[in-house]
Amino acid sequence: MLEDALLLDASGNPIIQDHSPHSSDWDEVDAFCRQVYMPYRTQPLLRARRPDATMYSVGIGGIVATRFSYGVPVHLSEFDPAAGRVLVLTTLRGGVEHAAMRGESVHTRSGESFVADCSRTPYWLKASEDHLQLNLTIGHDRLAEIARHWLGFLPDDRLWTAKVRFGDRNSSWIALMEYVTRTVGQMRSGLDERVGAHLGEIVCIELLRQWAAGAGIDLGRGDGHAAPVYVRRAEEFMREHAASQPTMTEVAAAACVSVRALTGAFRRYRDTTPGAFLREQRLLGVRGDLLASAPGETVSAIASRWGYVNFGEFAQSFRMRFGELPSATRGRRHD
Repeated sequence: MLEDALLLDASGNPIIQDHSPHSSDWDEVDAFCRQVYMPYRTQPLLRARRPDATMYSVGIGGIVATRFSYGVPVHLSEFDPAAGRVLVLTTLRGGVEHAAMRGESVHTRSGESFVADCSRTPYWLKASEDHLQLNLTIGHDRLAEIARHWLGFLPDDRLWTAKVRFGDRNSSWIALMEYVTRTVGQMRSGLDERVGAHLGEIVCIELLRQWAAGAGIDLGRGDGHAAPVYVRRAEEFMREHAASQPTMTEVAAAACVSVRALTGAFRRYRDTTPGAFLREQRLLGVRGDLLASAPGETVSAIASRWGYVNFGEFAQSFRMRFGELPSATRGRRHD
C-alpha cells in the first residue's frame, strides 16, 4: 500500500527532487517543513537526537503532496493559522496521535488518514519514531472554492473546525492516493498542467466527502448549512478588520443587512453571534502575533494592537480559549 509513493517513476527510477530527500540537520528539515506545510513548533521527544528525515514533495494541481518522516519521535504544535492551510495526513508506517475534538486525541495507523484545517482550529500531533507519512497540504481557500463550485454552497465552520480520522487500507481514499501517486510517477518528467489540475480537483472533492462523513454532515442534503452570502460577507469583514473592533452596526452595514437580520442569521447558520465571532478573530490574531513576535516585543504591546485595554480580562479570555497564558505562548516563541 503506497510503499513507493513519490519515490519511483513508472520505470522504477528514483523521482528527482530539487532538494535533498534526506537530512540529519534540524535547520534543513525545518526549512523544508515551513515551505511545504506551514510554520509550526517542533519538539523532539528524545533529547540530543538528530533527525533522520525523509523529504519528498511534488505539486499536484495546487496541492503539495509529501512523503515525509522525521526519523525520530516528535511533538508538533502551534500550526500557524495565518498560513490558511489544511493538512491531510495518511500514515504509511508507525503511528501518530492527533488532537481531535473536545480535547480528546485519536491515533492513526498504517492506511488511516486524518484531516485538520489549521486555519480554523488549533491542532497538534505526536509521531512515533518509525512514523512515515503521505501528507497533503491544501489551501483552505482552494477547498472552499471547490466546495462552492461542486456543492453550490460554502460549508460552515462545523466542517472546517472538525478534526477527523477517516479511511483504512481498503478505503476509496487510499485507492485514490494510489491512483494519484502512480499517475504522478508515470508523468513526473512532465506532469501536464491540465492533468495536475484534474487530479487536484478529484482529491479535493473526495476529501470533502470523507471529511463531511466523518463530521456527521450530509453535504448532499445541505447539512453544511449554506449560509446566506451576507453572513460570509460579514465574516470576511470581521476577519479583515478585527483589530479595529468594528461595531455590529458597521459589520451589518458592510454585509448590507440590519443588525437584527445578521444576528438572527449567525444564530441559525453559525450557532453563535457576530460579537462572539469577532472576539474569536481578535484572540486568533493575538495568538498569531505572539507566535511571530520579535525579541523584546511585549505581550501588552501585541494585545494593545488588537484593541485590548484591560490586560487582566484579556489574559483570562486567552487562557480559557487556548489553555495557557499569553506569556507562555510568547515564551515558547523565544525558547
